[in-house]
Amino acid sequence: MNLTRNNELDAAIERLSRGGMVAFPTETVYGLGTDAFDQLAVSRVFALKGRPDRNPLIVHVANVAMARLAVATWPREAELLAERFWPGPLTIVLPKAPAIPENVSGGGPNVGVRCPDHPVTLELLRTFGRPLVGPSANPSGRISPTAASHVKAYFAPQQVLVLDGGACRAGIESTVVSIVDPLRPVILRPGIISAQAISEALGVPVEIDQDHHEHGPLPGPGMSPSHYAPTTPSRMVSASEAINAASAASPQRAILSITTLREAARGHVVIQMASDAPTYAANLYAALMRADAAGVSEILIETPPMKDGNPLWVAVMDRLTRATSTR
Repeated sequence: MNLTRNNELDAAIERLSRGGMVAFPTETVYGLGTDAFDQLAVSRVFALKGRPDRNPLIVHVANVAMARLAVATWPREAELLAERFWPGPLTIVLPKAPAIPENVSGGGPNVGVRCPDHPVTLELLRTFGRPLVGPSANPSGRISPTAASHVKAYFAPQQVLVLDGGACRAGIESTVVSIVDPLRPVILRPGIISAQAISEALGVPVEIDQDHHEHGPLPGPGMSPSHYAPTTPSRMVSASEAINAASAASPQRAILSITTLREAARGHVVIQMASDAPTYAANLYAALMRADAAGVSEILIETPPMKDGNPLWVAVMDRLTRATSTR
Protein backbone atom coordinates (compact mmCIF):
# COMPACT_ATOMS: atom_id res chain seq x y z
CA MET A 1 0.00 0.00 0.00
CA ASN A 2 1.46 3.35 -1.04
CA LEU A 3 -0.25 6.14 0.81
CA THR A 4 1.20 8.82 -1.47
CA ARG A 5 -0.97 7.55 -4.35
CA ASN A 6 -4.27 8.34 -2.70
CA ASN A 7 -5.85 10.68 -0.21
CA GLU A 8 -5.48 8.46 2.84
CA LEU A 9 -2.19 9.95 3.99
CA ASP A 10 -3.51 13.51 3.63
CA ALA A 11 -6.63 12.55 5.57
CA ALA A 12 -4.55 10.92 8.31
CA ILE A 13 -2.23 13.92 8.64
CA GLU A 14 -5.18 16.28 8.74
CA ARG A 15 -6.82 14.16 11.46
CA LEU A 16 -3.62 14.08 13.53
CA SER A 17 -3.05 17.83 13.07
CA ARG A 18 -6.46 18.45 14.65
CA GLY A 19 -5.63 16.29 17.66
CA GLY A 20 -7.59 13.35 16.29
CA MET A 21 -6.81 9.65 16.23
CA VAL A 22 -5.52 7.42 13.45
CA ALA A 23 -5.20 3.64 13.72
CA PHE A 24 -2.03 2.52 11.98
CA PRO A 25 -0.64 -0.93 11.13
CA THR A 26 2.60 -2.30 12.50
CA GLU A 27 4.31 -5.66 12.28
CA THR A 28 2.90 -6.50 15.75
CA VAL A 29 -0.64 -5.10 16.19
CA TYR A 30 -2.56 -2.01 15.05
CA GLY A 31 -1.79 1.11 17.07
CA LEU A 32 -4.08 3.97 18.07
CA GLY A 33 -2.08 7.05 17.15
CA THR A 34 -2.13 10.70 18.02
CA ASP A 35 0.49 13.44 18.45
CA ALA A 36 2.76 12.38 21.33
CA PHE A 37 3.47 16.03 22.22
CA ASP A 38 -0.23 16.99 22.46
CA GLN A 39 -1.37 16.36 26.02
CA LEU A 40 -5.05 16.92 25.26
CA ALA A 41 -4.96 14.59 22.25
CA VAL A 42 -3.25 11.94 24.35
CA SER A 43 -5.93 12.30 27.02
CA ARG A 44 -8.53 11.53 24.34
CA VAL A 45 -6.73 8.25 23.59
CA PHE A 46 -6.97 7.26 27.24
CA ALA A 47 -10.64 8.23 27.34
CA LEU A 48 -11.59 6.40 24.15
CA LYS A 49 -9.80 3.23 25.21
CA GLY A 50 -10.95 3.43 28.82
CA ARG A 51 -7.31 2.95 29.70
CA PRO A 52 -6.13 3.41 33.31
CA ASP A 53 -4.14 6.63 33.53
CA ARG A 54 -1.20 4.88 35.22
CA ASN A 55 -0.69 2.61 32.19
CA PRO A 56 1.91 4.31 29.93
CA LEU A 57 1.80 4.57 26.14
CA ILE A 58 4.53 3.64 23.67
CA VAL A 59 5.82 6.47 21.49
CA HIS A 60 6.31 5.46 17.85
CA VAL A 61 9.07 7.09 15.83
CA ALA A 62 10.39 6.95 12.28
CA ASN A 63 14.07 6.79 13.23
CA VAL A 64 16.62 7.43 15.97
CA ALA A 65 16.59 11.18 15.33
CA MET A 66 12.87 11.28 16.11
CA ALA A 67 13.35 9.03 19.13
CA ARG A 68 15.82 11.51 20.59
CA LEU A 69 13.03 14.12 20.66
CA ALA A 70 11.07 11.94 23.08
CA VAL A 71 13.81 10.94 25.53
CA ALA A 72 16.09 12.90 27.84
CA THR A 73 19.14 10.76 27.09
CA TRP A 74 20.19 8.40 24.32
CA PRO A 75 22.96 6.20 25.73
CA ARG A 76 25.25 3.88 23.80
CA GLU A 77 23.07 0.94 24.84
CA ALA A 78 20.05 2.51 23.11
CA GLU A 79 22.12 2.98 19.96
CA LEU A 80 23.19 -0.67 20.02
CA LEU A 81 19.60 -1.86 20.36
CA ALA A 82 18.31 0.47 17.66
CA GLU A 83 21.05 -0.60 15.25
CA ARG A 84 20.26 -4.27 15.86
CA PHE A 85 16.46 -4.30 16.11
CA TRP A 86 14.95 -1.16 14.51
CA PRO A 87 12.75 -0.93 12.61
CA GLY A 88 11.27 -3.81 14.57
CA PRO A 89 9.30 -5.07 17.56
CA LEU A 90 11.45 -3.66 20.35
CA THR A 91 10.36 -0.83 22.66
CA ILE A 92 13.21 0.90 24.52
CA VAL A 93 12.38 2.59 27.84
CA LEU A 94 14.45 5.62 28.84
CA PRO A 95 13.96 8.81 30.88
CA LYS A 96 11.43 10.93 29.04
CA ALA A 97 12.11 14.32 27.51
CA PRO A 98 10.36 17.35 29.09
CA ALA A 99 8.35 17.76 25.86
CA ILE A 100 6.58 14.44 26.44
CA PRO A 101 3.42 15.04 28.50
CA GLU A 102 3.15 13.20 31.80
CA ASN A 103 0.03 11.34 30.71
CA VAL A 104 2.04 9.60 27.97
CA SER A 105 4.24 8.01 30.63
CA GLY A 106 1.37 7.26 33.00
CA GLY A 107 2.73 9.82 35.43
CA GLY A 108 6.13 8.15 35.59
CA PRO A 109 9.56 9.54 34.68
CA ASN A 110 10.26 7.23 31.74
CA VAL A 111 8.91 6.61 28.27
CA GLY A 112 9.06 3.72 25.79
CA VAL A 113 10.03 4.47 22.17
CA ARG A 114 9.80 2.17 19.18
CA CYS A 115 10.38 2.32 15.43
CA PRO A 116 7.77 0.02 13.84
CA ASP A 117 8.60 -2.16 10.87
CA HIS A 118 5.73 -1.32 8.53
CA PRO A 119 5.99 0.88 5.42
CA VAL A 120 2.56 2.48 5.88
CA THR A 121 3.30 3.70 9.38
CA LEU A 122 6.87 4.71 8.66
CA GLU A 123 5.54 6.86 5.81
CA LEU A 124 2.91 8.33 8.13
CA LEU A 125 5.53 9.16 10.78
CA ARG A 126 7.94 10.73 8.30
CA THR A 127 5.22 12.85 6.73
CA PHE A 128 3.72 13.97 10.03
CA GLY A 129 7.22 14.70 11.29
CA ARG A 130 6.48 14.10 14.96
CA PRO A 131 6.30 11.06 17.23
CA LEU A 132 2.94 9.35 17.70
CA VAL A 133 1.68 7.50 20.74
CA GLY A 134 0.42 4.11 19.67
CA PRO A 135 -1.25 1.81 22.21
CA SER A 136 -3.12 -1.10 20.68
CA ALA A 137 -6.23 0.11 18.84
CA ASN A 138 -8.82 -1.56 21.08
CA PRO A 139 -10.72 -0.84 24.27
CA SER A 140 -8.45 -1.31 27.27
CA GLY A 141 -7.94 -4.94 28.24
CA ARG A 142 -9.62 -6.36 25.14
CA ILE A 143 -8.05 -8.45 22.36
CA SER A 144 -5.45 -6.52 20.40
CA PRO A 145 -6.32 -5.96 16.72
CA THR A 146 -4.18 -7.53 14.02
CA ALA A 147 -6.32 -6.44 11.05
CA ALA A 148 -8.03 -3.20 10.06
CA SER A 149 -11.41 -4.93 10.35
CA HIS A 150 -10.74 -5.60 14.03
CA VAL A 151 -10.19 -1.90 14.69
CA LYS A 152 -13.33 -0.95 12.76
CA ALA A 153 -15.32 -3.39 14.89
CA TYR A 154 -14.15 -1.56 18.01
CA PHE A 155 -14.43 2.10 16.96
CA ALA A 156 -16.65 4.24 14.72
CA PRO A 157 -15.12 6.10 11.73
CA GLN A 158 -15.74 9.47 13.35
CA GLN A 159 -13.69 8.32 16.34
CA VAL A 160 -10.75 6.73 14.54
CA LEU A 161 -9.50 6.91 10.96
CA VAL A 162 -8.13 3.46 10.11
CA LEU A 163 -5.21 2.97 7.72
CA ASP A 164 -5.46 -0.53 6.31
CA GLY A 165 -2.02 -2.07 6.02
CA GLY A 166 -3.12 -5.69 5.90
CA ALA A 167 -2.70 -8.35 8.56
CA CYS A 168 0.05 -7.85 11.14
CA ARG A 169 2.65 -10.52 10.46
CA ALA A 170 4.05 -10.95 14.00
CA GLY A 171 0.70 -10.84 15.76
CA ILE A 172 1.67 -10.00 19.34
CA GLU A 173 3.09 -6.85 20.86
CA SER A 174 6.69 -5.69 21.00
CA THR A 175 9.20 -6.64 23.65
CA VAL A 176 9.59 -3.79 26.14
CA VAL A 177 13.07 -3.38 27.66
CA SER A 178 14.08 -0.72 30.16
CA ILE A 179 17.63 0.59 29.96
CA VAL A 180 17.02 3.43 32.42
CA ASP A 181 19.94 1.78 34.21
CA PRO A 182 22.05 0.79 31.19
CA LEU A 183 24.05 -1.70 33.26
CA ARG A 184 20.89 -3.56 34.37
CA PRO A 185 18.51 -3.89 31.41
CA VAL A 186 15.10 -5.23 32.42
CA ILE A 187 12.41 -6.86 30.28
CA LEU A 188 9.11 -5.25 31.31
CA ARG A 189 7.04 -7.15 28.76
CA PRO A 190 8.16 -10.23 26.79
CA GLY A 191 7.56 -10.07 23.07
CA ILE A 192 8.88 -11.04 19.67
CA ILE A 193 12.52 -10.30 20.52
CA SER A 194 13.90 -12.56 23.25
CA ALA A 195 15.82 -11.62 26.37
CA GLN A 196 18.72 -13.67 25.04
CA ALA A 197 18.85 -11.64 21.81
CA ILE A 198 18.86 -8.38 23.78
CA SER A 199 21.54 -9.72 26.12
CA GLU A 200 23.71 -10.67 23.14
CA ALA A 201 23.29 -7.19 21.63
CA LEU A 202 24.24 -5.43 24.87
CA GLY A 203 26.80 -7.89 26.19
CA VAL A 204 25.23 -8.00 29.66
CA PRO A 205 22.59 -10.20 31.35
CA VAL A 206 18.96 -9.10 31.01
CA GLU A 207 16.57 -9.41 33.94
CA ILE A 208 12.84 -10.10 33.76
CA ASP A 209 10.54 -7.81 35.77
CA GLN A 210 8.68 -9.95 38.33
CA ASP A 211 6.98 -7.21 40.37
CA HIS A 212 3.20 -6.83 40.48
CA HIS A 213 3.27 -3.00 40.49
CA GLU A 214 -0.10 -2.72 42.23
CA HIS A 215 0.31 0.99 42.98
CA GLY A 216 1.63 4.02 41.13
CA PRO A 217 2.63 4.35 37.47
CA LEU A 218 3.34 1.11 35.65
CA PRO A 219 6.91 1.02 34.32
CA GLY A 220 5.73 -0.25 30.94
CA PRO A 221 2.61 -1.10 28.91
CA GLY A 222 0.85 -4.46 28.91
CA MET A 223 1.66 -5.21 32.55
CA SER A 224 -1.92 -5.33 33.90
CA PRO A 225 -2.85 -8.79 35.24
CA SER A 226 -5.90 -8.96 32.93
CA HIS A 227 -5.13 -7.91 29.38
CA TYR A 228 -5.63 -9.01 25.75
CA ALA A 229 -8.87 -10.65 26.91
CA PRO A 230 -12.04 -11.82 25.16
CA THR A 231 -15.38 -10.84 26.69
CA THR A 232 -16.29 -14.55 26.80
CA PRO A 233 -14.95 -16.36 29.90
CA SER A 234 -11.73 -18.08 28.89
CA ARG A 235 -9.33 -20.56 30.41
CA MET A 236 -6.32 -22.65 29.48
CA VAL A 237 -6.69 -26.44 29.51
CA SER A 238 -4.61 -29.51 28.79
CA ALA A 239 -4.84 -31.39 25.50
CA SER A 240 -6.90 -34.15 27.14
CA GLU A 241 -9.31 -31.62 28.63
CA ALA A 242 -9.74 -30.02 25.20
CA ILE A 243 -10.51 -33.42 23.63
CA ASN A 244 -13.03 -34.28 26.35
CA ALA A 245 -14.70 -30.87 26.11
CA ALA A 246 -15.07 -31.20 22.34
CA SER A 247 -16.95 -34.48 22.72
CA ALA A 248 -19.35 -33.21 25.41
CA ALA A 249 -22.78 -32.12 24.22
CA SER A 250 -22.83 -29.00 26.38
CA PRO A 251 -22.02 -26.32 27.23
CA GLN A 252 -21.12 -24.93 23.84
CA ARG A 253 -17.51 -23.84 23.67
CA ALA A 254 -14.92 -22.42 21.33
CA ILE A 255 -11.74 -24.45 21.53
CA LEU A 256 -8.33 -23.23 20.37
CA SER A 257 -6.67 -26.55 19.78
CA ILE A 258 -3.15 -27.55 18.78
CA THR A 259 -3.99 -31.24 19.00
CA THR A 260 -6.09 -32.30 16.01
CA LEU A 261 -9.59 -33.00 17.33
CA ARG A 262 -11.09 -35.83 15.31
CA GLU A 263 -14.63 -35.17 16.50
CA ALA A 264 -16.50 -32.29 18.05
CA ALA A 265 -20.10 -32.26 19.24
CA ARG A 266 -22.55 -30.00 17.47
CA GLY A 267 -22.43 -26.40 18.65
CA HIS A 268 -18.74 -26.34 19.46
CA VAL A 269 -16.36 -24.16 17.45
CA VAL A 270 -12.93 -25.71 16.99
CA ILE A 271 -10.14 -23.37 15.87
CA GLN A 272 -7.00 -25.18 14.83
CA MET A 273 -3.79 -23.54 16.04
CA ALA A 274 -0.25 -24.11 14.79
CA SER A 275 2.32 -25.94 16.88
CA ASP A 276 5.21 -23.60 16.04
CA ALA A 277 5.60 -20.38 18.01
CA PRO A 278 5.81 -17.79 15.17
CA THR A 279 2.69 -19.05 13.39
CA TYR A 280 0.81 -19.48 16.67
CA ALA A 281 1.66 -15.92 17.73
CA ALA A 282 0.74 -14.46 14.34
CA ASN A 283 -2.73 -16.01 14.48
CA LEU A 284 -3.49 -15.87 18.22
CA TYR A 285 -5.48 -12.63 18.45
CA ALA A 286 -7.45 -13.32 15.26
CA ALA A 287 -8.35 -16.74 16.68
CA LEU A 288 -9.45 -15.20 19.97
CA MET A 289 -11.54 -12.65 18.04
CA ARG A 290 -13.24 -15.46 16.13
CA ALA A 291 -13.86 -17.42 19.32
CA ASP A 292 -15.26 -14.37 21.10
CA ALA A 293 -17.70 -13.73 18.25
CA ALA A 294 -18.95 -17.33 18.18
CA GLY A 295 -21.66 -16.82 20.79
CA VAL A 296 -20.46 -19.67 23.01
CA SER A 297 -20.47 -19.86 26.79
CA GLU A 298 -16.75 -20.42 27.23
CA ILE A 299 -13.42 -20.33 25.37
CA LEU A 300 -10.95 -23.12 26.04
CA ILE A 301 -7.33 -22.67 24.99
CA GLU A 302 -5.16 -25.75 24.79
CA THR A 303 -1.91 -24.94 26.57
CA PRO A 304 0.88 -24.95 23.96
CA PRO A 305 3.37 -27.82 24.51
CA MET A 306 6.34 -25.54 23.71
CA LYS A 307 8.51 -28.56 22.88
CA ASP A 308 10.70 -26.75 20.36
CA GLY A 309 12.25 -24.43 22.96
CA ASN A 310 11.50 -21.28 20.95
CA PRO A 311 11.79 -18.28 23.34
CA LEU A 312 8.78 -16.70 21.62
CA TRP A 313 6.61 -19.12 23.64
CA VAL A 314 7.46 -17.01 26.71
CA ALA A 315 5.67 -14.05 25.14
CA VAL A 316 2.78 -16.23 23.93
CA MET A 317 2.27 -17.64 27.42
CA ASP A 318 2.38 -14.14 28.87
CA ARG A 319 -0.50 -13.13 26.57
CA LEU A 320 -2.49 -16.29 27.25
CA THR A 321 -2.06 -15.95 31.02
CA ARG A 322 -3.29 -12.36 30.99
CA ALA A 323 -6.13 -13.15 28.56
CA THR A 324 -7.47 -15.86 30.85
CA SER A 325 -6.85 -14.22 34.23
CA THR A 326 -9.62 -13.22 36.61
CA ARG A 327 -11.16 -9.87 35.71
